[in-house]
Amino acid sequence: MNTVTGEVVRQATVALLSEATSHTLLSVSTDSEGHFALPGLPAAKYQLTAAKRGYRTAFFDEHDEFSSAIVTGPGQETDNLTFHLTPGAELRVTVTDDGGEGVENARILLFMRPRDHGLGERIVEAGQTASDDEGTGEFSNLAPGEYFVAVTAQPWYATHKFAQKADGEGGNALDVAYPVTLFDGVTDEAAATPILLAGGSHEQIAIALHAVPALHLRVQTPRGQEGSVARPELRQSIFGTQLSAVSMGNPFQAQAGSVEFTGVAPGHYELAQGDPPRVAELDAATSQQIDPNAGTPTVAVHGTLRTASGAPLPEGTAVTLLWHDRAHRTEALFAPGNRGEFSFAAMPAGLWELWVNGFGQPLQVVSTNVGGKAYAGNLVTVAERPLELTATVMPGETSIQGHVQKNGKGLAGVMVVLVPRNPAANLDLFRRDQSDSDGSFSLRDAVPGQYTVVAIEDGWGLEWSRPEVIGRFLPGGIPVTVTERSGKLLPLSQAVPAQSHD
Repeated sequence: MNTVTGEVVRQATVALLSEATSHTLLSVSTDSEGHFALPGLPAAKYQLTAAKRGYRTAFFDEHDEFSSAIVTGPGQETDNLTFHLTPGAELRVTVTDDGGEGVENARILLFMRPRDHGLGERIVEAGQTASDDEGTGEFSNLAPGEYFVAVTAQPWYATHKFAQKADGEGGNALDVAYPVTLFDGVTDEAAATPILLAGGSHEQIAIALHAVPALHLRVQTPRGQEGSVARPELRQSIFGTQLSAVSMGNPFQAQAGSVEFTGVAPGHYELAQGDPPRVAELDAATSQQIDPNAGTPTVAVHGTLRTASGAPLPEGTAVTLLWHDRAHRTEALFAPGNRGEFSFAAMPAGLWELWVNGFGQPLQVVSTNVGGKAYAGNLVTVAERPLELTATVMPGETSIQGHVQKNGKGLAGVMVVLVPRNPAANLDLFRRDQSDSDGSFSLRDAVPGQYTVVAIEDGWGLEWSRPEVIGRFLPGGIPVTVTERSGKLLPLSQAVPAQSHD
């Protein structure tokens, strides 16, 4: 059924997949009334997908990355399913210059505010394209939601030369640049106008670029302890996505001991300079010589990984550091965990989250130790001195299985959340699932600890990881303790009651 119009969807392909392997077992097409049938199935659990040109391919009762599997067998009601398909949305973007002409080869970036509100309001990149010779770019088959658009480009006629004056102004009428411009005509991402796309909608927007005098930024380049030149880096990000070097000016050696960035458009930048580097947030509005002491010093972070049981670490261990504040502009930092050790050469001060993976398997950071003091969870505070820490990790090997019930019957499509004892300090210990057609669920990769399992009906729009939000549902949940002896499977002894999100 079309989620927008309520009309039946004819000639859609419905595929039956093995729940265990996701391999396609059968496929059929819907008839003239939108009906489909998959008769004679053995008692088992299956996944269902549906696809048709012009619609977004979906799993049955899909929410975020979750869906409900279909359970067949005695007593299971599987003969009256309604499968909703959402038409894909389209967005057409036209980019023009000061003369109203289309700008060719402009980089058009599309961002989306995720519908999953659990891990903060960070906006993520949803795609990018280049404008054609008429200045137009298109995005198709988009999911319904809230989007933002940003454009970067260079005026085709621009020329950039070294500055001839002390204040950095080159005096060249063609020394111009386009600031990064967001819809609707602003250069500050906080002021960007969201674009709301409904299923099947076809929207058109226009973004006009205006050339402004380019800036010249001169930065000192001292030599490091080993005699090498400390090259500065000028970075610009939009909603946490770092732009390519072409949008960050072109560094040229202006004179011995300094570098000049030319062709820089006014805007917000992050400048890393010196050895060891200092990181400065720079709102560049005029050409200038950058103070070498501007910004905050970065420090080296070295860490050691160990397992709680003393067992060897998995192969291919990798470490990720994320700003705890999801709205921060800086992207995630990555490092290999070779033989249980990892290093970050230049970390800005702040509160970070430490995440560890071993060859695709999540390893939960249950505690960190800094200077002989232990801290529960995966939060790491980087200050102004080099940091040495030890992180204790634990593989999530237990699946918690149970059923959601309402009025004594299994309930499908419910959001099930495994909530750790201290939610604020243990974001990486949360687990979620969606109940299947018989109300069953499986919360995978749980690590030893004390938890509460809650089931929230129509709860997919909740900010489920916030303690003040999830805390309202804890009294109605089921407590569960996972130990190292729990094994691969831990069944709950009682059903989890479905709670209303209101």
